[in-house]
Amino acid sequence: MSIALSENLLFIEKELRTLQKRKSAYTIFGIIAVILVATVGVDMANSSNATPFSKGIGKIFDFPIDMIALTMELELAAWLRRINEHIPDLLITLNMALISTFLGFICAAILACFASRNIVRSSTVVIFTRRLLDLLRSFPEIVIALVLLYLMGKSLIPAVIAIWLHTTGALGKLFSEAIENIDVKPLEGLESTGSSWVSRVRFGVFPQVLPLFFSYTILRLEINVRASTILGFFGAGGIGQALSTMIQWRDGGRVTAIFLLLVITIIFLDYLSDWIRSRLLGVRR
Repeated sequence: MSIALSENLLFIEKELRTLQKRKSAYTIFGIIAVILVATVGVDMANSSNATPFSKGIGKIFDFPIDMIALTMELELAAWLRRINEHIPDLLITLNMALISTFLGFICAAILACFASRNIVRSSTVVIFTRRLLDLLRSFPEIVIALVLLYLMGKSLIPAVIAIWLHTTGALGKLFSEAIENIDVKPLEGLESTGSSWVSRVRFGVFPQVLPLFFSYTILRLEINVRASTILGFFGAGGIGQALSTMIQWRDGGRVTAIFLLLVITIIFLDYLSDWIRSRLLGVRR
């Protein structure tokens, strides 16, 4: 049992490593793309809605260059103070990601048990739960957040709910697949002793899959930090909203300070999650 489980863990860890190599580059490029699209859109909207694409694409680097030029006019101490001033905004974004990830982890772990054929005998329950997970992850966080922001107003709550729901669907799918690949002999042994379904899941399923659950959740936390930042552009608060405001004000020093904070945070989370997953799965780096 332990050998088969170790082989499954190693295979999954190899897949995670492949995704990990791409993830850091995609993260930085994604943030750059969002900022460029937002800034170019502001400039083009302010000038004329009828600006041809050929003229707009030629101005794509004008705003970043202006922001860097404005930053260069500042003294280093003044720029560092701007970085320090936006740390609370970064903490708000991290809190949004942590809360939504935690709620998503709990809900996904519960729903995954009902979506796994090897521990639930009712095909109706399995199919219903799987379709529910499909529904939760079929809509991007930004779509759910925009609807909730319209209904509930601009605050952190709509963003947390949106990320929570999408995280539940995404993790629930991964968790159910992990459960369906466990060794069923411990479950059969517990069932032969008359253990309840909850006891079989607690003592026969979770000990085998919790390392994978935590590994997937940590990876999802990185994704949710980026999602929280993007939702901030639409009024959900945090460092994304601060960045959006500074872009509109054309405050180059604060724009570059926030951007640097985001890059450092994402790189730090990348290495931290990689280290934690290697310890959970028992794989040396």
